[in-house]
Amino acid sequence: MHDSSASEVADTKDSLLRNGPLDRSLGYRLRLAQIFAYRNFEETHLDQGVAPRYLGLLSLVSANPGQPQNKLAEAVGLQKSSLVTILDRLEKDGILERGPIPEDRRAKGVWLTERGAQVVEELSRDASAHEERMTRGLSEADRARLIDMLGQVIENLRS
Repeated sequence: MHDSSASEVADTKDSLLRNGPLDRSLGYRLRLAQIFAYRNFEETHLDQGVAPRYLGLLSLVSANPGQPQNKLAEAVGLQKSSLVTILDRLEKDGILERGPIPEDRRAKGVWLTERGAQVVEELSRDASAHEERMTRGLSEADRARLIDMLGQVIENLRS
């Protein structure tokens, strides 16, 4: 049996729900921020297919052309099998290409196509503007510190 009054239920419908014990959880807050950040960014780039969702991966490929798939998977924290599915889609969309690595013909390297380079450049510019909106109200020093602190969290979780 519920003991909430009708007015309490109505108030809840018109406001955000409470997070309960996870309200002060860093992991939960990081995940929620990530969901909202990417959803907001993707909604403003519907004409770019799946590329906005994988901008981090595409930027990694741009900065490190020809890297083997397993090294890319490790860098973005994915299982190789999960990354292959993503790469298949991005290759189908003409954003990147895979091919043999001259030093190790058994491994496949990943490169951006010319179109992929243009997409990454455009999305990166838009991501900077998105980040400005996302961090509105934070000073430059707080923003830099937040990035540094998140970098430390990432390093802690990689080891």
